[in-house]
Amino acid sequence: MPTPPAPSSAEQLPPRSAAVWAALDPVIGAGTPLRVLDVGGGSGMFAVPLARLGHSVTVVDPSADALATLARRAATAGVGDRVQGVQGDGDLLGEVLTALTPDDGGYDLALCHFVLEVVDDPAVTLREIAGALRTGGQVSVAAANRAGAVLARAVAGHPVEALALHEDRDPATARTRPTARRRFTPEALLALVEGAGLQAGPWRGVSVVADLLDASSGADPDAVRALELALAGASPYREVATGLHVLAARP
Repeated sequence: MPTPPAPSSAEQLPPRSAAVWAALDPVIGAGTPLRVLDVGGGSGMFAVPLARLGHSVTVVDPSADALATLARRAATAGVGDRVQGVQGDGDLLGEVLTALTPDDGGYDLALCHFVLEVVDDPAVTLREIAGALRTGGQVSVAAANRAGAVLARAVAGHPVEALALHEDRDPATARTRPTARRRFTPEALLALVEGAGLQAGPWRGVSVVADLLDASSGADPDAVRALELALAGASPYREVATGLHVLAARP
């Protein structure tokens, strides 16, 4: 399938997120200021660039430290008046937003990027996000890809952990502090999105090659970005990306 061009607003951002920005560009680049909700985006990697484009962004995150970083970053970028940080959890989003701006009609766009891996219940969190959107509003969902995690562990020389991930087991049970992050298949992610009452668009890969490149490789970032955009929607490459992304709408 054809891949959208990279948005000019994101040309200087990391190549690994190029596919997400390209998917968002038709929404955020239409010239109309949007009300954006960023769930779990505490440090502002997406919120601040969106605010620089003229959008108003509310960031809900459980980490006070991350929200402090967000405030500093927004102030430095000169967009502190368009970025609001609120401490709270995604699965209690309705309560947080009702206390913040009751009966406000809903958000135009929500971001849920690499949050579903760590929340108590991904289905509840997505339903809460869907409920915060206006009719016709959209949500950008990105999540860790199980196949990409398997490949990354194998390439890094950890075949036992790779096999555990392939079998959907915790790869770090022998460590002092095992990790419990979820990884998703495309089918599982789409099922979650649709189960929240959202209409999902095509899914794409996030960081098909960028996370596999050694920092010392000297690869041209523009060339890596172009490659990411070319592979994000193409099989079999998207199936082994680090992450999965889908843009969905509230009917």
